[in-house]
Amino acid sequence: MRSPTRVLAVDPGLTRLGLGVVEGSVGRPLHLVHVDVLRTPADLDTAKRLHRLEQGLEEAVRLHRPTVVAVERVFSQNNVRTVMGTAQASGVAMLVAARHGIDVRLHTPSEVKAAVTGSGRADKAQVAAMVVRLLRLAEAPKPVDATDALALAICQIWRGGAQNRLQQAQAQLKESVR
Repeated sequence: MRSPTRVLAVDPGLTRLGLGVVEGSVGRPLHLVHVDVLRTPADLDTAKRLHRLEQGLEEAVRLHRPTVVAVERVFSQNNVRTVMGTAQASGVAMLVAARHGIDVRLHTPSEVKAAVTGSGRADKAQVAAMVVRLLRLAEAPKPVDATDALALAICQIWRGGAQNRLQQAQAQLKESVR
C-alpha cells in the first residue's frame, strides 16, 4: 500500500487565493486537513499584496508540511489584468514550494474537473458537490476559491501518482538509451 500524499493546493488569485490541504492516496478515503482563503485588499500596492500571499503560503507550508504543492495552471482569459494577478499569485506559490524543496504540479481547470467529476466540462456546482461527497463535508466551503483548491488537491492525489510513475519511467528510458 502506498503511503498517503499530503497536497497543499492553490487556486491562485491576487484578491482571493484558495488554499486546500488534503491527504490521501488512490483507492483510499481522502482526508481534509485544512481549507482557507487568503485575501488581499484591491487598493493595496501589488507588491505588498504578493508579499501578504507569500507570508500566508509560508505559514501554510510550515504548518501542514505538504509532500507536493498543486497549483491551478493559469489559462488565457479576456481580462489581461485578471490573468496577470493570477499568474503573479501562481508564481508566489511556486516560489514558496521551491524554497522548501517541495515538488510543484500544475493542473488545468479541465483536468481538475475531469478528475473530480468525470467530465472536463463540469460546472462549479458539480465540482462543489463532488468535493463535498469525496471529503465527507456537510457543505461546500465558501467562497468558491476554497472549494476549487480542494478539488485541485483531490486531482493531484488521484492523478499525481500516475504522473510521477510516467516521469520515472521516462527518466529510466533516457538512462538506458545512454
